Amino acid sequence: MALTIRNLGERHVPVTGAEKVLLRYIHEAGIDWMHACGAKGRCTTCKMRVLSGAEHLTPRTAAEIKFFAAGRLRKDERLACQCRASGDVTVEVPPETQLPHQQYGQEKN
Repeated sequence: MALTIRNLGERHVPVTGAEKVLLRYIHEAGIDWMHACGAKGRCTTCKMRVLSGAEHLTPRTAAEIKFFAAGRLRKDERLACQCRASGDVTVEVPPETQLPHQQYGQEKN
């Protein structure tokens, strides 16, 4: 199974199981991904917009529910430091959390 990051050149990140959060798989693949709070679910800088495969993600954590209720996460956004996958998922990095040194493709809304 894989995590595909659409606006990073259709980058495919191997996901070998649900034992790790997606942010960990992303970093292990050598992709620089914002995470200001150190992957503790205390900010929303690691958010990703889920384009397909949301059914393969673990349920929202308490941190994600809190940020969603506060309007800091959209319905189609998840925190990479909080969710795990059990199947193929396709995401993109929202403009507000894109790193200046990365080359992102065109956003697909």
